[in-house]
Amino acid sequence: MPPEPSPESSRPSVAPEAADSVSPPVRKRRKGIYMLPNAVTLAALFCGFYAIVMAMNKRFDLATTGIFAAMILDSLDGRVARMTNTQSEFGEQMDSLSDMVSFGAAPALVAYEWSLHALGRWGWIAAFVYCACAALRLARFNVNTGVVDKRWFQGLPSPSAAALVAGFIWLMTDVQRGYEQYVSNQVLAWGMFAITLYAGITMVTNLPFYSFKDLQTRKSVPFVSVVLVVLLIAVVNIDPPLVLFGAFVLYAVSGFVVYARRKSRGEPTSVISISTDEPDEKGLHD
Repeated sequence: MPPEPSPESSRPSVAPEAADSVSPPVRKRRKGIYMLPNAVTLAALFCGFYAIVMAMNKRFDLATTGIFAAMILDSLDGRVARMTNTQSEFGEQMDSLSDMVSFGAAPALVAYEWSLHALGRWGWIAAFVYCACAALRLARFNVNTGVVDKRWFQGLPSPSAAALVAGFIWLMTDVQRGYEQYVSNQVLAWGMFAITLYAGITMVTNLPFYSFKDLQTRKSVPFVSVVLVVLLIAVVNIDPPLVLFGAFVLYAVSGFVVYARRKSRGEPTSVISISTDEPDEKGLHD
């Protein structure tokens, strides 16, 4: 009988070239986060936290400054992510959480510490309604991102609502410095009550507010556009609290104007698309 082959001889032979071509196992890269856009988001979060701390210390001028600074940073983090191609789901979630603090909790607490506490339970109810509506508005925004026309916001955006509240505090704080005897604390408290409720409830409506996202900032513009920017800066410097608050008031009522105009013309009033595959809707939900 022929001898049985040994285990070594039964193994298939491997050519030296094939053996050399076998590469070592590749180690999986650890998942990380993008530093630059998230650093801007964290800075906006810090501004919201700073506003709360300053309100607790009765420094309402610095508290409102913190909210406005958070607005500027919030408008930058998304642009930074797109310019550097560092968008991520983590960044989107981080941005929503930062917005909830800076434009939800911070304005409500600053408004309460400034004057709403004088109204007792009505004061903290108004502050809570604003805070809850900000949370609902941000949650709806995250869910409806893919079906809402990017040229419009569904409801008043939370940064604009926060600017409405903070702008009123800034304006009234500036006015009180020279007219303390004409402006009572009770009048200020009820004025703050009305604005806080208006800002909160308007956030969760379906009113269309222009988003300015279709403006082409990278294209060349006529020379007169630069002159208009200079004039705008000059107008703001005449009386910053009054001019900025007036601008945010106009924006806060613009949704009602657009809704009424569309309704009168028989046009669709909703900014939610029925089907994002329609040709007319192409590119409006990216």
